Amino acid sequence: MTKRSVIKFGGTSVADFTKLRNIGRYLKDRTEKGEQLVVVVSAMGKTTDELLNNVKQLTAKPNDQDLALLLTTGEQQTISYLSIILKEMDVPTQAMTGFQAGIKTKGHHLKSKILNIDEQKFEKAFETCDIVVVAGFQGMNERGEITTLGRGGSDTTAVAIAAALDVSCEIYTDVAGVYGTDPRIYPAKRLDYVSYEEMMEMSALGAGVLETRSIEIAKNYHIPIYLGQTLSDEKGTWIMAQEEILEKKAVTGVALDKNMDYVTVSYPMNDADLLKKLFQLLEEEEVNIDMISQIVNMDGLQISFTMKDTDFNQINKIFTMLKSDYPSMNFIIQEDYVKVSVIGSGMRDMSGVASKVFMTLLNHHIPFYQVTTSEISISYVVDCQNGSLAVEKLCSVFEL
Repeated sequence: MTKRSVIKFGGTSVADFTKLRNIGRYLKDRTEKGEQLVVVVSAMGKTTDELLNNVKQLTAKPNDQDLALLLTTGEQQTISYLSIILKEMDVPTQAMTGFQAGIKTKGHHLKSKILNIDEQKFEKAFETCDIVVVAGFQGMNERGEITTLGRGGSDTTAVAIAAALDVSCEIYTDVAGVYGTDPRIYPAKRLDYVSYEEMMEMSALGAGVLETRSIEIAKNYHIPIYLGQTLSDEKGTWIMAQEEILEKKAVTGVALDKNMDYVTVSYPMNDADLLKKLFQLLEEEEVNIDMISQIVNMDGLQISFTMKDTDFNQINKIFTMLKSDYPSMNFIIQEDYVKVSVIGSGMRDMSGVASKVFMTLLNHHIPFYQVTTSEISISYVVDCQNGSLAVEKLCSVFEL
């Protein structure tokens, strides 16, 4: 049986025609060794940013459906160029948009979720082609409208296709795998293996290596992911089930999330209806919040939470609606905080991790304003100027 793989290349890997031609030669070599490949690509370089900047010149409040339609053109350019290059190299290739690849979605136009993928589209294409090039980041909803999958959506596209075809997934970018933390902050070691759970925590807490949903799909369908540097011989990182990894460390990584806002809501009464309405609107607008804390005292109600800065417009919309019903409500959205998180599956079985983290921050005079924990992580909100220092000191104390 012919070996099949799903391979994904990020935006920096396909940033110009020279890089695309080099990728084309690499893919051709693999097909000549008997493989059939699904290649998922992102938009070239800063194309998406350029499209968003164009929109800003037209309006401050674009329609979400129109914006999704525009943003998906970036990936469609890449699949067209790569398909042209491969055919010029005499490699039988078919390019597909998300719709043509049978990627059905639901939810918000700009951050929809994949419902299912029609694997027969790929089976049909492989009858005449060695490579199917698919536009990442996009799909089509039940109303026939083009949608995007949100930040990191091409990772999700690649892993979802791998799950549909029951094959492994390789994701190539400009870094040589997963490190204990961002190498630009601290020279942490590269990890040979990391569990799905640890990778999901690292991604959700700001590590920025892979999109959280892509790892969740891989975990649910037992799809191993290889993360490596594009066209490099340097060894990368395998992301797989914890039981397949022999070594279990107390702490695997430290993540720094700069792409978050810290929100504080205050109201002079303890009003459960206000909270109900707030969380109802958060659900309707599909805003994910984290690190929630609530205080009730003589001054009334105060609730604080963190959220992704990409949801800034939605949260402003929510508070505008709430303010009309609750005029005494006040809210502050602060952008001068970051989230520092310590992650490791070994926390389940090894004591002393939390106390070591607290003491490290205290010993280096790093104040923190909110703390939350999961089974395998501890997260802190700290001042922007202390974020990198906290990462350095935590990596050092846990020998990452």
